[in-house]
Amino acid sequence: MLDATIGTFDAESGYGILSTVYMLAVLIPSLAVSFRRLHDTNRSAWWLLLGLVPLIGTLVLLVFMVLEGTEGSNDYGPDPKQV
Repeated sequence: MLDATIGTFDAESGYGILSTVYMLAVLIPSLAVSFRRLHDTNRSAWWLLLGLVPLIGTLVLLVFMVLEGTEGSNDYGPDPKQV
């Protein structure tokens, strides 16, 4: 809405300058949180590529994200709850 108000909204792409900058600014931290969460469950961050599979991949990743992390140390370091 802010892009439309200040006149930077592009109707063809559906995005404006401010929304594009916001999406890029949020991309890196959201990837970092996803990597950390998968590492807590002793899975590689490569599992995020499963999100490219429509519907099924997203559901599987959602299950991975809500599962309890592994207790104790795993391949990616110590358990953050025990530290």
